[in-house]
Amino acid sequence: MRVPNSVVLPVGTHVDCCWGQEVEEKRHDIMAKISAMLAERKSNLAHFISNLEGSEEPEFYVDQWERLKEMESCSLTILNLVAVNCTDHHDIKKLEATILEHVKNEELFPEVVRVLPPVYRQVEAAIVDIAQSEEMADHGMMDLQYLLSKLSQCKHLANLGRELLQDILRYLHRIGLVVWYEEIKHLESTVFLQPTFLITMFKVSLRIRNVSSAA
Repeated sequence: MRVPNSVVLPVGTHVDCCWGQEVEEKRHDIMAKISAMLAERKSNLAHFISNLEGSEEPEFYVDQWERLKEMESCSLTILNLVAVNCTDHHDIKKLEATILEHVKNEELFPEVVRVLPPVYRQVEAAIVDIAQSEEMADHGMMDLQYLLSKLSQCKHLANLGRELLQDILRYLHRIGLVVWYEEIKHLESTVFLQPTFLITMFKVSLRIRNVSSAA
């Protein structure tokens, strides 16, 4: 909800545990809840913005107002939920085909037709090599400046500058090859070359939190 022009594909699993019309009923229920959640969010943001604008001294709340207006402007596209049986290879292939179909949709992803300079592909290939090298730690974390120095060792990337690398990392972050939280001060100098490790850590953290809450 905080990423401009986000596209979300809900995926429902465990179809094999459902009977008859239950899948369609659950699909309808989930999509209805998502719509209600988005409507509530929109209403809450409008309410908060109105309160700030109607305050006696609105100039003191300019920063909050700007953040709320920015959140309000972030559009969110929710695609139709895909129901799959994770134990069925054909369902997994169906999900893969659905994702690829959406990704190639120029209306959803205008950048899919963007012609990238050759250096983008060269940096992408070099980062993949670094991430797969034996010296790369399992967590895949690397200092931004150190990554630049590693890439600059490649003959065709010897003149790669920090500003250009940052532009390329933004692109690679959007396509999911790396994760780079440049907007977070404590993480802006760290690039995650192994997004799957980060995802696993998030899952473990959520499980621990859920178990602790249950206890």
